[in-house]
Formats: sequence, structure tokens, C-alpha cells
Amino acid sequence: MFVDTSALYALLVRSEEEHSRVAEAFKEALRRGRVLVTSNYVLLESSALLQHRFGLPAVRDLETRIAPLLRVLWIDEGLHRRALELLFATDRREVSLVDSVSFLVMEGEGIEEALALDSHFEKRGFKVLPL
Repeated sequence: MFVDTSALYALLVRSEEEHSRVAEAFKEALRRGRVLVTSNYVLLESSALLQHRFGLPAVRDLETRIAPLLRVLWIDEGLHRRALELLFATDRREVSLVDSVSFLVMEGEGIEEALALDSHFEKRGFKVLPL
């Protein structure tokens, strides 16, 4: 299962409307022994968002409590360039470069499910949790 920024943010920010649903889906995936995959781009985006809104303690929380539970795939230049091509071909302002990278990672790894609150994953054909 791929873990998106939207899910990481909701998981770490208890005041988020979807916190409980995301936390339960995350815990259930771990209980079932699911491999939770993300990219260094998602971690970077999540860290920047958390730091801007809540400061470094939130980033430390992400890095010490959550990131060790994830299999992090590191994006190389070739995948970055392919994601840029996808971004430009998609030509939609609301789909980000990080989303494009995530889609390509999921397709390349054969991952069909995303823990995400971002509807772009569903539009791309992935199953999105929490339901």
C-alpha cells in the first residue's frame, strides 16, 4: 500500500477531520503485515507542510515515529524526469509533481492501493483507503 502526504498529515495532526479514519486504516495495515510504501518526495512534502504549520517537533514526530514503519523509495533523476513529463501531459494545475511521482512509483511497484485523502489517486485508477 502506498502512503501519500495527505494521509501522513492526517495521521499526525489529531485535529484533522479524517485523523481517526486514517489512523485506524494505518494501524490495520500494520496489524495485517502490509508493506507501507512511500517516496522520499512524499516525506519531503510532508515535512515541509508539518514544519510550516506546526514547527520542527511535528517533523521529528514524522521522522522518528512514522517513517521507520515505511519502506521509502528514493527517486532518481530518470523517474523525476518521467514524472515531469506526466505532469505536463496531465496539464492539470491541481495534480502536483509529487502526485505524478507517486503514480509512477505505484505503477512501477505494482501497488494498487493508496492510503490517501487525495482524489487524484482514485481518478488515476487506484483503490483509495480509508473508504
